[in-house]
Amino acid sequence: MARMHTGKHGKAKSRKPDVPLGTRPEGFALSEEQITKLVVDYAKQGMHQAQIGQRLKDEHSVPYVKQIFNKRLGGLLVENGFKVDIPQDMMDLLTKAIKLRRHIERNHNDTHNKTSLQRVEAKIWRLSNYYKRYGKLPSDWKYDPAKVALIIKS
Repeated sequence: MARMHTGKHGKAKSRKPDVPLGTRPEGFALSEEQITKLVVDYAKQGMHQAQIGQRLKDEHSVPYVKQIFNKRLGGLLVENGFKVDIPQDMMDLLTKAIKLRRHIERNHNDTHNKTSLQRVEAKIWRLSNYYKRYGKLPSDWKYDPAKVALIIKS
């Protein structure tokens, strides 16, 4: 299938190395307990999953947590008591929508950002339906900009 805004076909394939699960990378020094401790420490500092994974990769040369633990980083966090109410990608979209709403309140004639807000909110609605279906959001969760602004401020 062609990509949306081009007539060409895209590059849709995984760039991850094809390594069987449970195999440790060569020249890897950290133990599973040390990695778990690092993940828990970073989570206590308030980092979300993408930041933790990036820091593990950059500073500690941990390529992929799933190769070592046979579970993803989110599963490792939940196992250690760091369950989040709203997934991080949804939280990022909600933050973006709130910022756009504030901008539009100050700049009423900014039609480009009004369109951008509509697109972001459409993504929020689609993603919320997906997360409700798979149980990551409560089934009665609704996108309400006023309530979301209060959640993000706290």
